[in-house]
Amino acid sequence: MTGCGLSAPAQAEPVAAAPSAARLELLTKFFDNEVATGKLAGVIVLIQQHGRPVYLKSFGVRDVATKRPMTPDTLFALHSMTKPITSLAAMMLIEEGKLALTDPLSKYIPSFARVEVGVDTKTASGAEILTREPPRRPINIEDLLRHTSGITYDYIGSELTMKSYTDADIFQGHFDNKEFAERIARLPLSRQPGTLWRYGHSTDVLGRVIEVASGKPLYEFLRHRIFSPLGMTSTKFLLDGSAEWARMAEPLPHDSILRLAEQERRSRQEWQSGGGGLVSTITDYARFSQLLLNGGRLGGKRYIRPETYRLMTSDHIGPGSGVDRDYFYFPGDGFGFGYGLAVRTDPGNAKPPPAGSIGELKWDSGSGTYFGVDPKLDMFYILMEQTQTERGRILPIFKKLVYDAFEK
Repeated sequence: MTGCGLSAPAQAEPVAAAPSAARLELLTKFFDNEVATGKLAGVIVLIQQHGRPVYLKSFGVRDVATKRPMTPDTLFALHSMTKPITSLAAMMLIEEGKLALTDPLSKYIPSFARVEVGVDTKTASGAEILTREPPRRPINIEDLLRHTSGITYDYIGSELTMKSYTDADIFQGHFDNKEFAERIARLPLSRQPGTLWRYGHSTDVLGRVIEVASGKPLYEFLRHRIFSPLGMTSTKFLLDGSAEWARMAEPLPHDSILRLAEQERRSRQEWQSGGGGLVSTITDYARFSQLLLNGGRLGGKRYIRPETYRLMTSDHIGPGSGVDRDYFYFPGDGFGFGYGLAVRTDPGNAKPPPAGSIGELKWDSGSGTYFGVDPKLDMFYILMEQTQTERGRILPIFKKLVYDAFEK
């Protein structure tokens, strides 16, 4: 009937499907086997939907030397899963007007006004050398958030750029965020700012920017604005006392790369690495994940405004952005990158497409920790393990098992 002054009722959003118990059992069988066959010491998995855990299981032990069981209060080195937290802190300061995406990095760290771009060049005799040229524009805060600064790691980029990082020995001695940023500023950029997504120490430098803009050490800002309000009581850079150390998950003895990385991380007590220094529990990281799933809210408190959240979780390196992708592109098939998080923008090129939903957010780490936030399913998942040797094999299997459980 028309002309009656009434409109049709709005269609309710369909309720996301709950996972199948039988298919979740396949996840249990997979990790039972990983532990039983000695590929992992232990692991914890959490899947939470509609604000409630639908799967939470601990497997194996924290440490094969002590045989202490894996439990939800086990502490894990987050490594690069630190980055989304540091990025959220920066977005808070941007929202408050204490930072701006377009601010030059040198406004907060003056040494970056003198930074140069490394260019692989050949001499007349054909020898390869790294020359330097001025940047076409300054590095800005957005570049740090989206990894387009040209700042890299010593294992990513051209051989000459990597050698410049190695030769500089930027991890020597004792240093804090201020000193580390100064060391990075003396190194050549791997590309012109704003032109290429390249993983690196951008978020570590962002940690120093947060300190300058807030007037607080990075941990104090994170604790005051994120950890304490969210109830993330076990998330920190430094452990305090033997009781906390006893809760720490350890890599297997043969996982030499991660064991060395952990030895080095733990020895740098002054450095609050915004790119990889935090430890946390699965229950703490669940609070952070739920905050993201809720669009920046948790427990009746809003941490960032909806428009800030949308800015953080939108793709900023896709078509029209002027940002290229190269061999080292990490976010993955079908993904772009927001500010501190990968963002699923399309199904990708693989046939069949990788598991997941358009709009999902994710990140993982060199220590094997991994999380994803899926607004379409009103769900997030977290995998906590400590393995460098097995992570590349496990992560796609894990994600497929999670999404298979939600298929109708």
